[in-house]
Amino acid sequence: MSPRKAAVLQADGGDRTLREHLIATAERLIAEHGTAGLTVRAIAREARVADGVLYNHFADKEELLALALHAHVRSVERSLAEPPRRAGEGDLDANLRAYIAYGVALHLAILPAFAGLLHQPTVLARFAGLPNPMAGGRGLLDELAEYLRAERRLGRLAPDAGVEAAATLIVGACHQLVLPRLLTGAPASFEPIPDDVIDDLTQTVLNGIALPPGSDTSGAGPAQPHASELRRDQ
Repeated sequence: MSPRKAAVLQADGGDRTLREHLIATAERLIAEHGTAGLTVRAIAREARVADGVLYNHFADKEELLALALHAHVRSVERSLAEPPRRAGEGDLDANLRAYIAYGVALHLAILPAFAGLLHQPTVLARFAGLPNPMAGGRGLLDELAEYLRAERRLGRLAPDAGVEAAATLIVGACHQLVLPRLLTGAPASFEPIPDDVIDDLTQTVLNGIALPPGSDTSGAGPAQPHASELRRDQ
């Protein structure tokens, strides 16, 4: 290790390698400024090393950015309150709502970094080749489906409940609530998603949208407005 490298690592303290130091530096820049326009020079300057040092530890800039993005997602996940992980505990409605709120918060925090890399498909491909950074390698979708399957086995969901489809609907809704803001140029710091949106999604997943069996479908009288419509009219 060169004297300059040793000085950088000594100044930071700890026992990180220079490779780990560079990933952590790039991760910090992603968290603070996003990925759009992030350059090797900016990373090297922040890491207090020469530009060429990066290429001694990574195949190219794309590898470094993919690893830093992976670390960023893991850091965001650790910063959020964990969703329920044990089936059969607590209120099912509240547990599902907590999962949805967690998914929305996670996507609000991480999708801006991915949006900044849409013109760098190589970075996204490298990221996709890494282990899933969420839920201990399972990913949010599989973790949620696993939780719902466990609740179904315990009899807290219908025996024929399509839990994989429900998990897909929930994760898809998390994307939908965030992506339009990115595509319209909204700032990375979003307004929170209203609680009533999360409440409505929770109830729709649990109760569906069809009339209960035996309901009168003859159209006798206008339908009453949904609670969310009443809230919007107030």
